[in-house]
Amino acid sequence: MFVTNIRKEFYEVVLNQRVALLVASDIDALCACKILQALFHCDQVQYTLVPVAGWQDLGTAFLEHKEQFRHFVLINCGANVDLLEMLQPDDDTIFFICDTHRPVDVVNVYNDTQIKLLIKQDDDLGVPAYDDIFRDEGDEDGDGGDSGNESEDGSEPSGKRRRYDEGAVERRIERQREKREWEARRREILFEYEQYEYHGTSASLMLFELAWVLTKDTKDMLWWAIIGLTDQWVHDKITHMKYVTDIATMQRHVSRHNHRNEDDDNSLSIDCMRISFEYDLRLTLYQHWSLYESISNSCYTSCSFKLWTINGQKKLQEFLADMGLPLKQVKQKFNSMDTSIKENLRDIIEESSNKYGMKDIRVQTFGVHFGFKNRFLASDMVHAAVALLESTEKDESDSDNFIKALDSLSRSNLERLYSGIEQAKKKLMAVQQTVASCISTNLILSQGPFLYCYLMEGTPDVKLFSKPMALSLLCKYLLKAFVSSTRNKRCKLLPLIMAAPKDVEKGTVLLVGIPPESETSDKKNFFGRAFEKAAESTSSRTLHDHYDTSVIELKTEDRTKFLDALITLLS
Repeated sequence: MFVTNIRKEFYEVVLNQRVALLVASDIDALCACKILQALFHCDQVQYTLVPVAGWQDLGTAFLEHKEQFRHFVLINCGANVDLLEMLQPDDDTIFFICDTHRPVDVVNVYNDTQIKLLIKQDDDLGVPAYDDIFRDEGDEDGDGGDSGNESEDGSEPSGKRRRYDEGAVERRIERQREKREWEARRREILFEYEQYEYHGTSASLMLFELAWVLTKDTKDMLWWAIIGLTDQWVHDKITHMKYVTDIATMQRHVSRHNHRNEDDDNSLSIDCMRISFEYDLRLTLYQHWSLYESISNSCYTSCSFKLWTINGQKKLQEFLADMGLPLKQVKQKFNSMDTSIKENLRDIIEESSNKYGMKDIRVQTFGVHFGFKNRFLASDMVHAAVALLESTEKDESDSDNFIKALDSLSRSNLERLYSGIEQAKKKLMAVQQTVASCISTNLILSQGPFLYCYLMEGTPDVKLFSKPMALSLLCKYLLKAFVSSTRNKRCKLLPLIMAAPKDVEKGTVLLVGIPPESETSDKKNFFGRAFEKAAESTSSRTLHDHYDTSVIELKTEDRTKFLDALITLLS
């Protein structure tokens, strides 16, 4: 059931309990986890933190902890399946679910005792009415007295008994017909409700609002909530409209916090950490890179210039000349550029971008200063944390990476953050090179209802893309690049499925599907249901372990029959 008073129904319930925190592997979940940890530290709540990367991890974690804990908090996992059916918990176990995955499973919505959803209800949830999908057992059996053969008195005339029988049989047939109609309608309603997968308000934003209600919100918590929201934007999970609306909410909180620090007593704290609203450039990590590298490896500019072509490279040189920036300046680290150039750099870039058709080069976001030296944009933090979370170094386990990514979000761990930024640069360059090679070697094939691209084993950097977020980012980047370079109008409107080797020894590939590329897209993804159906109809060996249903693992040899089934299904 939906929690309406998060303070009373959630926080005050867990305040004197031991809590198991099960946290998914994405940046929004990490930020929400940091906020909740800070609140628990304030009130000395005992908790155990368990990273759960997929459904299997979640099941294992629950089995390991169900004896010691009665209260489980699930962050960014658990809302979109029937959790009680999956975990089979005891009757006194309570789950608090703060999850952005939609649609929310109907059983979770209507379970009043064990499932508590910390989910914003002003998100357009569209949950079907209770009576449309659940029926009391009594309705189905009807009134048992109509079975038609029980006559109280054996000496009744036979004609009367027959009439009574006919009436009862008719009533029963009528009831069965109604039941069939109701079930058909129920299937239709549930199909419509569960057909598309999408994302709602970020989990970190929900938990920041809890901290605010408790009047325990700090600047650190506010910054984490901003990073959580930016993660949804960077990974293209929410619409532009939703992003702008939530940014406006965060802006009010930022003004409130900055205003708090204007009196003399608090003047020191503003130097330690200062958050500001920025109308900044859509150039990834440009303040920690050279401007040239950033323009070359940012999705927005790279796709606008078509940098994988010779003409695109020429265009980029013209663009830099138009801005009047010497190559020597553009190719050195941003920090080392002349201050005179840096002062009005954003305006210069915006002016030239407009001439080259890049009208949206600037975007509403937030920046932070730690002290006077370290300045980061929210998107820098997201890229760095993702790079640490999905690091492919040999001796690192998933939980090591989880802890590293969690650490990089604290301002006391700037070294970790900078190492994340370095890894993020390598990853972005790998994405850029893979996109260039896929487009120049025509690896993107039109399969009828969708586009398909398969990264062969042995492609440079292919190991990076064995992780879901990295492959999804590459997939989105590749689709944007393909749409900007193809002349085929029909192909511009198609979704893209991308596959990359996951585990060569086990012979599995990772498969990701994303919706068509358009400015007005509602970011709803239909591949989750389609993948399930295709796997079912071909009995392909698949593993649906990811919380996003549009990401699956598949046996390499089943790939062809799986795709054939998908083409038939979506045609």
